[in-house]
Amino acid sequence: MNKQNINNVKLGKDVKIFDFVNLYGCSIDDGTKVGTFVEIQKNSFIGKNCKISSHTFICEGVHIEDNVFVGHNVTFINDKLPRATNMDGSLQTESDWKVVETFVKKGASIGSSATIMCGITIGENSIIGAGAVVTKDVPPNSIAKGVPARVLKK
Repeated sequence: MNKQNINNVKLGKDVKIFDFVNLYGCSIDDGTKVGTFVEIQKNSFIGKNCKISSHTFICEGVHIEDNVFVGHNVTFINDKLPRATNMDGSLQTESDWKVVETFVKKGASIGSSATIMCGITIGENSIIGAGAVVTKDVPPNSIAKGVPARVLKK
């Protein structure tokens, strides 16, 4: 694909997007592949040569650097205290909460069905095990798995 701006989406060269993908207000750099049934929300950034597998949810405020693998059904979270309503019972709007950003550094791999809490950094070349719930920063060049995820090896 050539660079385009559809629904405020910035696409780099040779980006591959499969069917039934929901993209808006995000940026996806050169050579990245986005699988079926993925949602990437506004103000999210995907680097070069990444693979985003099917059924993954990348919410606002997620920054994924180059050469990152994201397995199937990975969920990112951007709100530490989610609520549907305010104290007065009115539905919350964008102005009622603040996005908490998350960073996935170059060369990291995230296994299928992992959940990534907000406000953390997954270090360069780290591996997150399938099904992990990542609640804290993961250092570079390490392996983390479990619920909650713990660093097993550096």
